[in-house]
Amino acid sequence: MKEDQVLCACSAYERKYFFNPRFHSLPEQVQEELQILAVTMTEDVGGVFTMEFDEDGSLYMSTAAKENDFAFDEIGSHLKIKQYQNRYAELMEDLEEYYRMFFLRDGGKYVTGD
Repeated sequence: MKEDQVLCACSAYERKYFFNPRFHSLPEQVQEELQILAVTMTEDVGGVFTMEFDEDGSLYMSTAAKENDFAFDEIGSHLKIKQYQNRYAELMEDLEEYYRMFFLRDGGKYVTGD
């Protein structure tokens, strides 16, 4: 079983955004939208925000925080993720389709897509 594939991540601690170069074929506009989404999340709730594809190609969002980060808004992060799931449902579905088409084939085996 392969591990999940990170699409992008953002850290409030390091004030950095990461976009996985494996997905460089996504349109620039989509890449920019993902960056705005991730940076906004960490500015609003803190911690580390990630968007990942699971082994079936489903896209999910998660947040994490350092153990003693009392500024991290855990409840707010869950609410914000729900808000993103609703507001960006079409984008999320398109990203899942893209991932399945270019990275998952042959009964769910990972392929490079390059």
